[in-house]
Amino acid sequence: MGRGKIEIKRIQNTTTRQVTFSKRRTGLIKKTHELSVLCDAQIGLIIFSSTGKLFQYSSEPYRMDQIIEKYQRSTGKRIMVESDHHYREEMFHDMAMLRQESIRVELGIQRYLGSDMNGLKYDDLTKLEEELEFSLAKVRNRQNELLSQQMENLRRKERILEDEHINLSNWEQRAVMEFHKAAIEANKQQQNGMDEFAFFEDQPAGTILQLAAPVLPLHLHPYLQLAQPNIHQDSLPSRDPKP
Repeated sequence: MGRGKIEIKRIQNTTTRQVTFSKRRTGLIKKTHELSVLCDAQIGLIIFSSTGKLFQYSSEPYRMDQIIEKYQRSTGKRIMVESDHHYREEMFHDMAMLRQESIRVELGIQRYLGSDMNGLKYDDLTKLEEELEFSLAKVRNRQNELLSQQMENLRRKERILEDEHINLSNWEQRAVMEFHKAAIEANKQQQNGMDEFAFFEDQPAGTILQLAAPVLPLHLHPYLQLAQPNIHQDSLPSRDPKP
């Protein structure tokens, strides 16, 4: 028969609670060890009993403090311990150093801007002037570099535009030449047509009709053959001239 489902709530009997804690703690540490070995996981397990007794487990070869330190680096949080006065003093010292560095930077910026210079001596002013001149030289060098780059880009664009203009001019010249050539060919064809028309004008009408008449096949229907007009001169009836 299977085990019944246990209700999850605090065990009231102290002895039963201690026995359950001991068994469950052993099983939890065993499962944690198996997970660490099988999956190569870094695990830190901390357990406090109801009486305040500490039980812990850390994956080998790491120690618990190493796992905690890694946790702090990953989360950006630090576990504060009230008795850790050294850490507090170190934190306050770092804060004071950062505050002094911030004030120094602000004063330096104000001096570079030309304000709050009453407390500076002649040597300090000379040094500040040299630093400003050095910074100004760096700014001008950077400006010259940018201007050179812009000029080079403009020259490159100019060369590209010139090449495009040359290609467009060559294309236009070819188009004009082809147009003139086509016009000359059209004129020649028109002249040839006019010459042929003049040849037909010089011919007699009978010849023109003979050339223009379609040639019908001999096997056409007799009625079609009779209907075809005969325009030959020999078939025309002779007429006597009137006196």
